[in-house]
Amino acid sequence: MSRQPEVLWAQRSEKIYLTISLPDAKDVVLKTEPQGLFSFLAVANGEPFSFTLELFDSVLPEGSKTKTKMGLRNIICSIQKEKKGWWKRLLKSEEKHPYIKVDWNKWCDEDEESDAPVDSDDAFDEGNDRDETDDDDDGMLYLPDLEKLRGK
Repeated sequence: MSRQPEVLWAQRSEKIYLTISLPDAKDVVLKTEPQGLFSFLAVANGEPFSFTLELFDSVLPEGSKTKTKMGLRNIICSIQKEKKGWWKRLLKSEEKHPYIKVDWNKWCDEDEESDAPVDSDDAFDEGNDRDETDDDDDGMLYLPDLEKLRGK
């Protein structure tokens, strides 16, 4: 039996952002299907983790991106919506999932979208010293592994 990692989500009119909190994940398999199915499978510390989400609406798999680096705590996914607009929730069903939470660090209200700062893809590269106002962005946020930065 597999477990579910914590999943944080946020949205913009064109994208959904998922941050999967799973330190030291290995053998990560992500799949996004046009009808809105998102599936995740990985192993961490010898234990299997998996989940499948039936997203609120259809998506464009070819417009979706994932950022993973071995040894980091999070797997970050940017999923392109098929139709631009705001979803009233992440999933088709109204069922609550205790492992899915709102990512308030990335959250943006519909009327604030044009003012929201968006982080660069390059923010994922450790030791990045480029200007964070780079126009090539996906609104994805890099969270460093603080223990590694402290030298532990």
